[in-house]
Amino acid sequence: MSTKAENYYYNQLNKEQKKVYYAMKEGLLKMQDSFPILKLSNRELADIYFMVRMDCPEIFYSVKFTYRYYPDSTAVELVPEYLFTKDKIKEHRQAMQSRVKKLARQAEKLDEKGKEMFIHDFIVNNVKYDKLKKEYSHEIIGALGNGVAVCEGMAKAVKILCDELGIWCIIALSEANPDKGIKYRHAWNVVRIDGKYYHLDATFDNTLSRDDIVRYDYFNLPDKRIFRDHEPVIWKVPECIDSDHFYYREKKVSWTTIDEVRNRTRQAVKKNRVLLFHWRGGYLTKEILKELLEVFDEEAKVKEKQAYVSVNWPQAVIRVRFKDGAGEEQLEMEEANEGEVE
Repeated sequence: MSTKAENYYYNQLNKEQKKVYYAMKEGLLKMQDSFPILKLSNRELADIYFMVRMDCPEIFYSVKFTYRYYPDSTAVELVPEYLFTKDKIKEHRQAMQSRVKKLARQAEKLDEKGKEMFIHDFIVNNVKYDKLKKEYSHEIIGALGNGVAVCEGMAKAVKILCDELGIWCIIALSEANPDKGIKYRHAWNVVRIDGKYYHLDATFDNTLSRDDIVRYDYFNLPDKRIFRDHEPVIWKVPECIDSDHFYYREKKVSWTTIDEVRNRTRQAVKKNRVLLFHWRGGYLTKEILKELLEVFDEEAKVKEKQAYVSVNWPQAVIRVRFKDGAGEEQLEMEEANEGEVE
């Protein structure tokens, strides 16, 4: 089994599309001003251009293209738009290569899971979500060079680091859904760890993490869990069916009974710690949440504290902070950021 997911999207294309993919990849890597490719539909060319850049996140310097052709021709002349001058691209490319290698060296002796966690934690701790959505924030240069990115840039950074560390990894892409208020496409990763496939969304964990607490709500999820709050993928990705290696389950903070939650809450209040856990005792219904809130409130009051509760409803992850002072517990529904892909 190859450890590197090379040309994953290339392998989903037909013979003609593969020729276009290869020509685009070669032309972009060589930073050509223009190059000929087979004439396909606008949509096909745009999709293939995107696929090349998902398979090859090292091509961070071109995000758009135009093309020209003669009416009867079977070929078009593709003209990439580059974000920087060619000299600047070479400079940035060298900086990115050395940045990736330097980061990877810190994790090279870890096992697969350790490497995956290192990459995830790097993104959560060192990259800020770019609300201004600059062009380079869709690329690795935003995440690894400037410390800012949107979902696409974070997913590409995860992939290039996984590639460097020998972890099979691809970028998954979902469509927008304006009817549900989802204005943009969203990008995340699918990784293969110990021979099994999982969804890994560093962007969602990035936007949920605060107060020096790294979140793992989207670390090694199966299909049935990720698609609770992610739209269906545009292009096929491997099936992810294993749910035993979800982070909170592996760390034994995935609980199934109210009694267990009560015992852990009591310990957290006593030690003045944040309580962060996954509820696995059936669906997190309003009734169950009400019971859990009563537990937090009762245990907090014993120590004259107040519970501040945050809930990631789709993933049934609950975070509780306990602060001195009486009063009603505070409840917040958390929303991970959908991110943006143009």
